[in-house]
Order: sequence, then C-alpha cells, then structure tokens
Amino acid sequence: MLFSLRNRLLFIFTCLLTIPFVILSIMIPNFFTSEIRAQTQELTIEMMDQFSLYADSITTQAEDLGKQVLVNQTTQEWLRLNRQGAEKEEIDSSMNQLRQGLSSIMINNSNAMSISVLLDDGTGTWGNHATLHETDWYQNFTQNNQMYVKSHLDPFQQSHEMQVKKVNSYILPLIDTNTMISAGVIKVNFPSVLLETALNKIKKGQNEHTYLLNQYGENVLSGKIKTPSLILQQSLKQITASDDQEGLIEASYQKERYLVFFQKLPVGDWILISEVTESELFARANQLQQNLLLTSGILFVLTIVASFLLSNTITGPLGKLAKAMGLIERGDFSGAKVLLPVIKSQNNEVDYLIDVTKHTIGRLQDLIETEYEANLRRKDAEYKALLLQINPHFLNNTLEIIGSLALQEKNREVMNVSVYLGKMLRYSLNAKSNSVPLGEEINYIKSYTNILKLRYEDMITIQMDIDPDTVTLPIIKFILQPLVENAVKYSFSEKTFADIFIKTEKVGNQISISIEDKGIGMSEEMISNLQQTDETLTVLESKGNSIGLRNVLGRLKLTYGNDFSYLIESKKNEGTKITLLIDLKRGDGQDEGINRGR
Repeated sequence: MLFSLRNRLLFIFTCLLTIPFVILSIMIPNFFTSEIRAQTQELTIEMMDQFSLYADSITTQAEDLGKQVLVNQTTQEWLRLNRQGAEKEEIDSSMNQLRQGLSSIMINNSNAMSISVLLDDGTGTWGNHATLHETDWYQNFTQNNQMYVKSHLDPFQQSHEMQVKKVNSYILPLIDTNTMISAGVIKVNFPSVLLETALNKIKKGQNEHTYLLNQYGENVLSGKIKTPSLILQQSLKQITASDDQEGLIEASYQKERYLVFFQKLPVGDWILISEVTESELFARANQLQQNLLLTSGILFVLTIVASFLLSNTITGPLGKLAKAMGLIERGDFSGAKVLLPVIKSQNNEVDYLIDVTKHTIGRLQDLIETEYEANLRRKDAEYKALLLQINPHFLNNTLEIIGSLALQEKNREVMNVSVYLGKMLRYSLNAKSNSVPLGEEINYIKSYTNILKLRYEDMITIQMDIDPDTVTLPIIKFILQPLVENAVKYSFSEKTFADIFIKTEKVGNQISISIEDKGIGMSEEMISNLQQTDETLTVLESKGNSIGLRNVLGRLKLTYGNDFSYLIESKKNEGTKITLLIDLKRGDGQDEGINRGR
C-alpha cells in the first residue's frame, strides 16, 4: 500500500504545498539575514562617521580653547608671577584677571566647556588641588601621555553645577612661552553627556552596546561595559594590529556570535565600538523563519486532512474496488460480488467503474463455466498425443537392439532383452494413471539401461544415485527414457564410449532429476533456441526431429506449468547435464485433473 493512490495524493499535495513553504522559510530568512547584515554594517559605519565628526568638532574646540588660554598674556603673566614668587596681592590680582577671562570663554562657548589652569603644586584658578599628583587623569597624562582623559568628576571647576557632573577633558602642558618650561597643565573640560547622547544614536537594538574606548580597553565615557571582556580583548587586539580605520570583526563566546563594528577616531587613541549579537540583530528574521515553519506545519496538517477527505470520495471506493479486483484475480468471484455492493461513491466516474466491474464478473463466470471443460479436454488430448509419440519411438530403438543381438547369435542376451522389454511394455501399457511413484520410473529406466549394457557391453557405463526420499514422490511417466536415449546417442556420435550418470534428490520443496553425459555437448545457439521456444506448442508440431528432449519438456510444461523449470549445462566436446526441477506443492493435483478430463 506504499504506492496506493491515497499515499501518492498525499505525497503530491505535500510536495506542492509544504515543500515550497519549507524552502521559502529557509531562503527568505537567509536573504533577509544577509541584507540586514549589509545594511546594518553600512548604517552603523555611517553613524560612526557622523559621531566621529561630532567628537572631532568638540575635541577640536577644546584644543582651540586650551591653546587660546595657553598663549593668553594673562595666563602667561600669572604663570610668571607664580614662578618668580611675587607678592600675594599681585598674584591674586593676576588670578582674578585670569578667572574673568576663563569665565568669559565659558559663557561664550555653546557646549558648556570649562577651563582650569593648574600648577604642578596643585594651585589652580578655581581652588588648590593638594592631591593633584594622585588623581587618575593627571597620572594618565603624565605617565601615559593621554591628552584626552576618560569621564570623571572634577571638583575644581567654576560652578557647583558642573562639579557634580561627569566631564571629559583635554589636557595640554602649561608652558612658559618665554622659557618653554612646563609648570603645570591646562585642563579643558566638556560634559560627557555631549558624547553619550550622540553615542546612543548608534544603537540599533536593546541588546546592542556602543562604547568609546581607549587603547587600554577602558570606557572613555561613563557607564558599565556589558560586552564580555574576552570579546573586547580579542577585538581590540585585532583592531590595534590592523591598519584599517573602520570595519567589522566577528567573534564567538559561549555559543553566541558577536558582530563588532569599529572605527578609529582621530581624537587621541579613542576607538568607537558598536557590538551586537547575531541573535539580537537577526531576531526579526528568525521570528519570520519560525512563522514560516509554523505555517508549513499547518499546511502539512491541512494537506493530510484534505487527502483523507478526498480519499472518502475517490481513493476509498477505488481501494475497495482494487480489493475486489484482487479477489477476481484469484478466482474468488463470490467474494468480489459480496464486496461490490458495499462500495459507495459520490463520484460518477467511480460509480461507472463499479458497474463495469460487476458486469465483468458476470461475463467472466459465464466464460469460465463454458470454456473450463473444453480446455480440460484439449489439454488431455495434447497429453495423450505426446504419449503416442514416445511409445513407438523407444520401441523402435529397442527392437533394433534385439535384431542386432540376434544377428550376433547371442541368444541369452536376446532372452534377457526380451525380459527387459516385456517389463517396459507392461509399464507403458498401464494406463490407469498418468503419474507413478518416481521409483517405478527408475525401475523402468533400469530395464532400459540393462538393454543398452547388453548391446554395448564395456563401451557404456551407467551410474545411478537415487535419493531414497524421492522414490515415493509422484511423477508423470516416460520423462527419463528419452533423455537417457539422447545422452547415449550423442556420446557415441563422435566417441567410442558412453558415460551416463543419473541422479535424483529432494532439494527443499522440489524434486531434482539430472541426467549427465560426456558426449559432444550442445552449442550455446542450440540451448538458446530451446529455451526461447514454447515446448508445449512445438512438440506437437514436430515431425520426428529432436523429439526426445522437446517431448519431455513439453509434457512437463503442460502438466506442471510454472511449477516446472529446467537447467541445461553443456560444454562443447565435454558433455551435457540436464536438470529437471518440479515443485512438490503441485502433488498429484494436476494429473488428477487430467484423468478427470478423460
């Protein structure tokens, strides 16, 4: 039932409806994934460029302010007075002027930048910083030469409001322009929120993280780094080793794949990094794929339901009709007649097939009843015609043997041949049954071979290997003598001796009978012609040529049908072996049918 109509319809519907959706559910998300990756990279790089320009404008402004303060005469005067150890009143007056100048700069600055001027001893414009040398930003500047320091709180700014907000700073040395000696630092602060607000615009999802890092992997702005440190370390290592100013790095961590976009900023050693996982970036594509697969599953279920509904109107009745046809094929017309009325269909074509099948059953029964007895009589007539061909044939050969012995005045041998011939005639004239136990057929052959031995004496050797389990098995008469006769004939045709071997055995559920000689053998063409010929037809049309083998094969074919087979093994000038195989399941049934026909 694997290839039944129902299963084929189910398979076709599944292929037409489900498979395309499955393919689309794979191809479309993959297409979207590649497009999303490309567009994300393009858009991220574009926004990174915008951030880079914005950061560069702020830091450039900070640098300009720092340099402007450095070369300012008030700054240089305050520095000179402090170095020369001038009077406190004079120094304070100069500081007030410097503070006024710094305040003016801050007021005019749109980005709320503030400026502090600090000496190495911690003296500053907005207060003294005794622990200046211990602060992180000062150490990073003096030890690591970082002119741009990360976000921090600076308590020494002009207003209290700015002191509680985190700032980033641009640091440059406070140099005496006359002596070029550094005496402190100028610190330009700008609010960290300026860069943080611009940085947040680069994010594409809730789980996407964007950072502004320095070469040590430290966050330049405020906030905690949520990206795994291993991913950042791997990415920074590749970024610093690469000459590319921007690009994409892919890394894996704990079964998750990360896409790390980067851009090296022209501001100090800052590196802009935007990191997102593939699961987050392709979440919508994955959701689409899940929805398509779910749709495919629903279509698959609907296909099965539709196929079963269709089977109720078409394939169901056709399946029952096929079952009825199977009963007809096995000859069970009564069972088919019982099954046909229960087949119901709403399809006119199927109803027509059911009606035609009913009519066909009736016609077949009539034909069988009419032709059955005629066929039996015809088969019985063919069988008897074959027997009439055998008896005169072997009798003529035997009489020739007796005549030859009489000419040689071998009276005792003539008497023995007559006894053997009498046994053979009694066997052949017993017409009570067309089948006999195989043992009786063997005894018949023994009488025949004894006649041959008397004629040819030492020139012939006949050996028999008879399986005791086969002597009681039924077999049709006169199948061995023509084969033995042919074996002797073709052995003496070109040789001076004949070596014949007869063997019977039970092989599984078959009787195996073989006759083997060492004669001239048969050509491949002769064997091929014999196997391609219908023996049941040609044997009755024969005019006496090669009647022995064809006669035997024809009788066996007529009697046993497909339960009979044979094998011919022959080599030129080496001999021939003919093996007859008869299926035991037939028993005497076939022969009994023939006898009833008589």
